[in-house]
Amino acid sequence: MNGGKGRRRLAGRASAGRGAVAHRVAGARTRLGRSGGEVPLDRITTRGRLAWLNAAGSRIGTTLDLERTAQELAEFTVPGFADGAAVDILESVLRGDEGSRWTGTGVPLMRATALCAVEELASLEPTPVGETFVRAEEAHETLLHRYCLRQGRPVLVSRMRNDDFIKVAPTESAAAKMRAAGVHSYLAVPLIARGLLLGSADFVRGPGRPPFSTTDLALAEQLASQAAVYIDNARLYGREREHVVSLQRTLLPRVTPVTPGLRVHAEYAPSTAHHGVGGDWYDVMALPGGRTALMVGDVMGHGLPAAATMGRLRTVARTLMTLDMAPERVLARLDLATRDLEDEQVATFLCAVFDPADSTYTLASAGHLPPLLLDGQGSAEFADVPVGAPLGAGVIPYDPIRLKMPAGGNLVMYTDGLVKSRDSALDHQLECLRSAARGLTPEALEGGGLIECAPADASRFDEAVLLVATTASKAPTVSKDSTASTASAVPADLREWQLPQEGRAASVARRLVTDQLAAWDLTELADVCELVVSELVGNALRYGNGPGRLRLLRGERLVVEVSDTGPDLPQIQHADLSDEGGRGLQLINMLCRRWGSCRTVTGKVVWAEQNLPS
Repeated sequence: MNGGKGRRRLAGRASAGRGAVAHRVAGARTRLGRSGGEVPLDRITTRGRLAWLNAAGSRIGTTLDLERTAQELAEFTVPGFADGAAVDILESVLRGDEGSRWTGTGVPLMRATALCAVEELASLEPTPVGETFVRAEEAHETLLHRYCLRQGRPVLVSRMRNDDFIKVAPTESAAAKMRAAGVHSYLAVPLIARGLLLGSADFVRGPGRPPFSTTDLALAEQLASQAAVYIDNARLYGREREHVVSLQRTLLPRVTPVTPGLRVHAEYAPSTAHHGVGGDWYDVMALPGGRTALMVGDVMGHGLPAAATMGRLRTVARTLMTLDMAPERVLARLDLATRDLEDEQVATFLCAVFDPADSTYTLASAGHLPPLLLDGQGSAEFADVPVGAPLGAGVIPYDPIRLKMPAGGNLVMYTDGLVKSRDSALDHQLECLRSAARGLTPEALEGGGLIECAPADASRFDEAVLLVATTASKAPTVSKDSTASTASAVPADLREWQLPQEGRAASVARRLVTDQLAAWDLTELADVCELVVSELVGNALRYGNGPGRLRLLRGERLVVEVSDTGPDLPQIQHADLSDEGGRGLQLINMLCRRWGSCRTVTGKVVWAEQNLPS
């Protein structure tokens, strides 16, 4: 019993002792204050210095930004430890490379990354933040900084003499200003993490402060060792993020193709937040007949896995659109492909196909945010696109919608990173996007001005993709006669006619093509184009219940297209020597750059491309 009481008394004393120590440590932190030290460290006990060193863990490395971490180190040491502080980082480390021990001649290439000083030393001339060191070669052997970096050891000059200033200051003018300001003590410590050199931290003291001591040197080494770990973590994160961003940009289109009747601007804006990169993509594809496919998607997730999934889905989407499939069918096939992925990813997707002949969009959505429509007259509304399930959810079919776009109108497609915010609801952010779009000039809107309206700083935590498509400034006008309807419209390089159903359709098509090629000064292509259009119309008469519309497009290449209501897609057949037919598509395949066919709502379209004269 007495032993138990004794143990309880000892435990009580130990608890009281710990409370007293905690109280003194808290008092030391209070005296140091938020700025890093209202009372200089040289006037505080050893326990206070340890408390100050412990406080560095919560004040340095609050973000994964390398430059910000270096600035936090400089601000933490002024004025509690020094009157002035400068942090310099190796240029290679700022690029994301590993740190190293310098073995070359002279001074390693370093960049001034952070500065902080008391008001009394505001007249000093340190190397400006962001600039690299430039030293005269003959001065290298006398630099104190050089010894610190090459040997990986601290440098302490308790009391500086006249010839010491030029060994510390970047220029003679800066050395003179250090003398005039009364700087009298200098301390430099290397920043080393995992045995590799990252940079250095320099400290100075001015009038009214005692010189640096060996105790200060030991304290600075401990602080530098702790801060170097934070800087190295920021470097590793920055390198990983740069790799993901680089992969993301590599998987996105480098250039947008020629889009008849349409101007397209696309922009990708990575997020600065942690794990805020990977998964958003867009694509712009030129389809046969002058049509254009616009696609925007968002894989749910971040980092390398999301970027890799994005690349696979974009490849599948491009393959499906190459077949000129309808948007809703593309989404259905993409859903099947997404479900086959081993990582079980889910993605949203919005697909739009623009036809310049009638300035219409055919859209289908898989759980994506609605596109924004602007009529060019100040009105902006979200399109009422039927929202299907996200890709990978296994809920199909998807429903399309067809929209007529006015001349000069804009279709704005985007990912949720453009509107999501930690501080506001999604509906509110969508309304802000609509208001911002109405307030932008047409030039600013087409130039990606909505990116600047996105949530910024810490409230924006996801990457964003923006795609703005603007129709031609003049609307098409169609004139009809007894045999054909001629679209003399914008774009000027697209013509479309309705062909008759009887046997003279081939001759009508040949005449229309020949006359149009002469108007375009492309008569040298007329012979091949007449043969191609004759074969296409002949196949439509024989297998497709008669031809429908003939379309001729002059873009990067000359495209001729014939539609019909037949269900079967044409294929090249092997024709024997005795066969009278079956060689039409073989001729087209030999004479044209490429040809193809695709299904439509009413039947199919068969097209062929020719290269334009150089």
